Amino acid sequence: MAPRKALALALPAAGLVAAPLFVTPGTVPRASQPVSSQPTQDTRSGSVSAFTVAGSAAAVAVVSASTRTRSAKVVRHFFGGGQTSAPSFDPAKELGVQEPVGFWDPLGLSADNDEATFKRRRAVEIKHGRIAMYATMGYIVPEYFKFPGFLSPSLGLKFSDVPNGLAALSKLPVLGGAQIIAFCGLIETTGFFQADSTTGGRGPREGKFSMKDSTESGEPGNYGVGFPTFLGTVDDPETRKSKLAAELANGRLAMMAIIGMFFQDGLTGSAWGDWSLYTSSPLRAAEAEAEATPPPPPPFDPRLEIGVLPPLDFFDPAGFCPAGDEENFRKLRAAELKHGRVAMMAALGASIQHYVQFPGFDEVPTGIGAVTTAPGTYGFAALFLVSGVLELALWTEDPSKEPGNFGDPLNLGQYDIDMRNKELNNGRFAMFAAIGILVAELVTGKDGIDQIGLDTPTI
Repeated sequence: MAPRKALALALPAAGLVAAPLFVTPGTVPRASQPVSSQPTQDTRSGSVSAFTVAGSAAAVAVVSASTRTRSAKVVRHFFGGGQTSAPSFDPAKELGVQEPVGFWDPLGLSADNDEATFKRRRAVEIKHGRIAMYATMGYIVPEYFKFPGFLSPSLGLKFSDVPNGLAALSKLPVLGGAQIIAFCGLIETTGFFQADSTTGGRGPREGKFSMKDSTESGEPGNYGVGFPTFLGTVDDPETRKSKLAAELANGRLAMMAIIGMFFQDGLTGSAWGDWSLYTSSPLRAAEAEAEATPPPPPPFDPRLEIGVLPPLDFFDPAGFCPAGDEENFRKLRAAELKHGRVAMMAALGASIQHYVQFPGFDEVPTGIGAVTTAPGTYGFAALFLVSGVLELALWTEDPSKEPGNFGDPLNLGQYDIDMRNKELNNGRFAMFAAIGILVAELVTGKDGIDQIGLDTPTI
């Protein structure tokens, strides 16, 4: 385009420069002619002006034509007639323009108003719509009915053995698939057997790689056989127009439907899209994660723990053990068991020491006085050290075990729920007993046995 534009500008420019050279011979004055004193018209200047005006006009015309040629929209025809049709053809007034979409051509494929191209696309649309309607029905009917007998007697394959949907292709015999393709090709090439020969149904499209449908030159999709029911043609114009519009609408819907069925069949492996089988769906990621994650345990309830026994049942008037705080409960339960065990040993010791004393402790008084009187003071210090070692090193809490469960060194196998309830009950009773013995001795000066008036000889 650049050389052509330069040539278009150069030609008028050259005309302007060379214009003075093309002067009429008679207008050049000779030396022998006298020079008139009257002003004469300069015809050479007139000739130059004429050529100048003509050259300028030619330059403007050429440049204008070049600009129009460059800015004109190129109209493309896809297998159409190669020329725009008469202005009277309007795709927006053809059959298939229906509510609610109306004339829908967002890509402008029909903007060239080429009738031949429009008919080719309409024939393709009708053909695909009819195939889609049959395919959609083919997905639905086998769910309720299948032909009896054998699909392939040689292979022992029954119709009932063929699954529905895309999975049927895995069962289709090779020869059966070839028969289907051959039948479709026969229908395609003969125009539903309405052509004179197998080459009359489809003719070559000159200059294109595709073939031309036999109905493109007339009414697209009309093979004259009453498609798709084959029950005869419709002669009434209004009824025919209504039925053709319905066929287009149903065909469009069926194309969307069969694509959706293919898609969900491919994802779920089921012809009707059992989405419970499509576990890898991104839409099911949250659901799959929720199913993989075990549900959280119910909130901790101290009322369901051991030690809740009649007559008081769950007794926590101060609210030390709120629901849901298991860590705090375990800490308090371990302390309760520990104090209960110490109290049981203390209450038993406060009673036994009235009757039995270790050798060398004969002069040590019974009761609280034993702690402040040697060698009882030494014994108390030894007990304190041993308790510290057991508390800090040996008898430590294990989060995987019950509070206060330090094992069964004697293998008695008695640490069951019943024994644990008894231990808690006796420990609670012993704490009250030990406190009572100590307080009573501080008040009366008598040990645990003397307080109740038992006067028995010392062993």
